[in-house]
Amino acid sequence: MTAKPRPTKIVLHQQSRTLEVVFDDDQIFNLSCEYLRVFSPSAEVRGHGPGQEVLQTGKENVNISAVESVGAYAVKLVFDDGHDSGIYSWETLYELGSQQETYWQAYLEELEKAGYERQPRA
Repeated sequence: MTAKPRPTKIVLHQQSRTLEVVFDDDQIFNLSCEYLRVFSPSAEVRGHGPGQEVLQTGKENVNISAVESVGAYAVKLVFDDGHDSGIYSWETLYELGSQQETYWQAYLEELEKAGYERQPRA
């Protein structure tokens, strides 16, 4: 069994509102705070089962105020809109990074279906 990629560096860039995650397989992901917020692994966002997901809107200007270590397997991201219940495992961060283009496009399509127009970043 191959070892799952683990982060070697996690850097919060608050000015550009991105979280840079470098993995030990040389993958580097720059994930926007908005992207991480709308794809939070928390029950508040994902629901408690399939079909219970809650579309997140109005997160264009959200930022991360803290990155807290959770054991040796995850980080908890504290967002400046008060959301702090998502635990981002290394697997989750890697998946969000490697699938970023696909997930983001699907999110934009969901917003459009819901009639929500994204606001310009402040």
